[in-house]
Amino acid sequence: MKRINISGFVLSIGVSAGLFAQKSEQPNIVFILADDLGWRDLGCTGSEYYETPNIDKIAQNGVRFTNAYSACSVSSPSRASLLTGRYTPRHGITSWIGDRSGEDWRKWRDYTKLLPAGYARSLPLEEITIAERLKEHGYATFIAGKWHLGDESTLAKQQGFDHVVGGISKEESEEKGFFAPFNKDLPNAPKGEELSMSLAKETVSFIKNNNNKPFFAFLSFYAPHAPIECTENNWNYFRDKSEKQGIAPTAFKIDRTLPVRQIQDNPIYAGLIKQMDDAVGLVMEQLKTSGLLENTMIVFFSDNGGVSSGDNYSTSNLPMRGGKGRQWEGGIRVPLLIQYPGGQEKLKVIDTPVNGIDIFPTFLDVANIDWKSEKQLDGISFLPLIKGKKMKDRPLFWHFPHYANQGGEPSSIIRDGDWKLIFYHEDGRNELYNLAKDISETKTYNDQFPDKMIELRKKLDDWLIEVNATMPETNTFYIAEKENRYLKGCLRIMEAQEQARREYLTKGWKPNADWWGSNVSN
Repeated sequence: MKRINISGFVLSIGVSAGLFAQKSEQPNIVFILADDLGWRDLGCTGSEYYETPNIDKIAQNGVRFTNAYSACSVSSPSRASLLTGRYTPRHGITSWIGDRSGEDWRKWRDYTKLLPAGYARSLPLEEITIAERLKEHGYATFIAGKWHLGDESTLAKQQGFDHVVGGISKEESEEKGFFAPFNKDLPNAPKGEELSMSLAKETVSFIKNNNNKPFFAFLSFYAPHAPIECTENNWNYFRDKSEKQGIAPTAFKIDRTLPVRQIQDNPIYAGLIKQMDDAVGLVMEQLKTSGLLENTMIVFFSDNGGVSSGDNYSTSNLPMRGGKGRQWEGGIRVPLLIQYPGGQEKLKVIDTPVNGIDIFPTFLDVANIDWKSEKQLDGISFLPLIKGKKMKDRPLFWHFPHYANQGGEPSSIIRDGDWKLIFYHEDGRNELYNLAKDISETKTYNDQFPDKMIELRKKLDDWLIEVNATMPETNTFYIAEKENRYLKGCLRIMEAQEQARREYLTKGWKPNADWWGSNVSN
C-alpha cells in the first residue's frame, strides 16, 4: 500500500465564510506555482517595479499570507513536499535533482569543508501525492509545466495526474528557452509563443473540457526561473521604467560568500514576470466566462525564494535577507495568495506562519476529504485560518545538508513563534534571530537569550532525529587556501554582474538578433 503524504500547495482563494456549504461539496482547485518567484516580486507584496495586476486580483478578492514558507530554499525538495505534505527528510529529496553530492561533489568543488549528503533522485512511487488522493475521490487531475521530480519512471502520470502537458524529466523547456518551439510535450505551440502563455492555454483547454466533474488543475510555470528572457517590447517598457525611477550606480553587495542584488530593476526579469502574469489572467478569464469562479479555489504560490545571488542574480528580496538557496528568509519565505469561490470581500491578510507541507491537507479539507485520517503527514490544514479562525501554534523546520549554487550553506532551521534558529553543519555555530524585531536577520540574539537558543536547538535536534535526517560528511581533502581563493573570486563575479546590468539597462541593447526567438514569424 502506498504511504499517504500531504502536499504543501499554493492556494489562491477568494475568501468567503461558509461557502462550501452553499456550493458543491467538491470545489474545483486551481493551483498556480511560480518557479523562483520572490516574496516581494508581486505588486500586492510590495514591488514598485514589477507589474502583476492579474495575480494581484487573487489577493484583492481573497487572502494574502505574509508568513508563508516553502519547504526548502530550492526547487525539487519544495515541490516534493507540496505534493506529499511531508518534510524533505521524510521523502528523501533534500536538494534539486541533478545536484552533486558526496565524492562527486568533491571532484567538482574540493574547497568546501563538507561533502553534501546523498539524496533521493526521484519522488518515490510509494509516496502518496495530492493528485492521487483527489483522483481517488472523483477529481479529474491535470498538470501543465515543470515537474523536476525524477526520471521517466516517476513522472506526473505515475503520481496521479491523468492529463500531463510539458512535464518532462530533463527540463528541456528551460534549456531551450521561453519561446517556441519548446519540446516534445508542447508540439502545438506556434513559433515565437511564450512558454507561460502556452502552458496557460493548455490549462484553459483542460478547464473547458472538464466541467462535468470536479477538477484539480496544477499550472506549474517555469517562469521566472532562468534563463531570464522576455519579449523586446517588455524589455523596452521596463528599461524605460528603470530610467524614470532612477538608475542606481550599483546594485550588488557581498553577503557572506556571493554578491547579492539589492535593487529590483532588471527589465528582463520584470518582463518575464509580466508574461507569467498575462498567462494567469488568461486562466482567470476562462474560469469567469465558464461560470466556474463560484465553485473554484485558486491558489498562487512559489516553490522557493527569488534569485538574488547565483544563477542570473535577478531580483532583490529586501527587506528579507538572501534569496533562493540560502538559509535566511529571502530563500524560504514566499508569496501565497488564495481566492475562494465567490469571494468579494476586502483584502484580508493572514500573518500566521504556514508551510508548503500544509497544502496537501488543506486541499483535502477543501474537498471535504478527511485529512486527519492520513498517516505520516507533517502538514496541517490551514483552511480554518481562511475562514477567520485560529490555528494551534507549532514550530516549522527545514533541513538542507548541501551547498547551494546561490551561496547557501549546509544548515538546519527551526522557526517557533517569532524566533528563528539556524544551525550550521560546517562548524556547529548557531544564529538566533527574532523576526518580529528584525525581519532582515541582521542581528543575532545568541548572547541576550541563551536559554531560548538552547531550547530551540533541542527542538531542532529532536526533530532531526525523528525524521532520520541525512547529514553531510567531513571533506578530508579540504584546503583553506582554495576556499579563500574562491571567496576572493566572488568580487570578480560582482564586477561582471554590475557590467551586465549596465548593458541591459542601456538603450539599444540586444541579447541576440531575434530576442531569443520571440520575433520569429509564425
